[in-house]
Amino acid sequence: MSHQPINILAIESSCDDTAAAVLQNGVILSNVVAGQKVHEQYGGVVPELASRAHQQNIVPVVDVALQQAGIAKAQLQAIAFTAGPGLIGSLMVGVSFAKSMAMALNIPLIDVNHMQAHVLAHFIDDPKPKFPFLCLTVSGGHTMITVMKDHFTGEIIGHTTDDAAGEAFDKAAKILGLPYPGGPLIDKYANDGNPRAFIFPKPNIPDLNYSFSGLKTAYLYFVQNHVKENPDFVQENLPDICASIQYSIIDHLMKKLILASEQTGIKQIALAGGVSANSGLRETLKTEGEKRNWEVFIPAFEYCTDNAAMIAMAGYFKFLKGDFANQTISPYAR
Repeated sequence: MSHQPINILAIESSCDDTAAAVLQNGVILSNVVAGQKVHEQYGGVVPELASRAHQQNIVPVVDVALQQAGIAKAQLQAIAFTAGPGLIGSLMVGVSFAKSMAMALNIPLIDVNHMQAHVLAHFIDDPKPKFPFLCLTVSGGHTMITVMKDHFTGEIIGHTTDDAAGEAFDKAAKILGLPYPGGPLIDKYANDGNPRAFIFPKPNIPDLNYSFSGLKTAYLYFVQNHVKENPDFVQENLPDICASIQYSIIDHLMKKLILASEQTGIKQIALAGGVSANSGLRETLKTEGEKRNWEVFIPAFEYCTDNAAMIAMAGYFKFLKGDFANQTISPYAR
């Protein structure tokens, strides 16, 4: 007797990327992302413009995802979507679309936590981590260390007390006059710079928690003071400045992660979230992993930044549990 394959359409619209993916029996068949150029001139995401762009993008993105997967709407068993955290206007577009399509097809809805999905991106490709594992999740809005006990049970043992690491990267770029999104540009220029050229104060915060606000302030004054003395300072020292601030952020991230591994005895270490695309962080984690006999798990680039494949994977595990949403579910903000 042949079993019907489990086909899930996933939708992600938490910030400024409209994404759709199709999964079959735990395998990603398509993963489509449409970015939004409209925010570049503002130096950051404008929520109202983001939600309007999602409205324009969502139908073609879903259409392309289904076409690439070779799956017809009638073959879908469920629709997974990002319920939050994120920008409320952006989430509303994805949630409303998912609800409407699920009702029209008479199939269940699966609500997915965006941050949980970042962690579950590790189950898209091999090798996959074994439980329990430590996951450092680093994005524009979140920075945390979690002990993952199973797919949906995690204990947060460290978190940022103020700003997220991704926000620190973007703010550092903005101070240098780099265009949005600036985090990837810091990473790019840092490759040609000396990470010890400029020394910034180390955040001093207890336990396994993080803090980036003091580092950001010190960096801002550093740049302002040098530009006063030499207006060409940034231009003349761009790679070294980028390498130095990147080193400081990564050093803070890694010190707490090392401490977490020592305290828990866990040597399965995973990296997740948008900042896990940063080449400096990826290389530092690999180096520390070799030194400390860790088994390190880093997702492919396409599954680091916001994408629907990770929503599909989280949705698949919820589908297997029979954990469905009702039609009254509302999105929740960051």
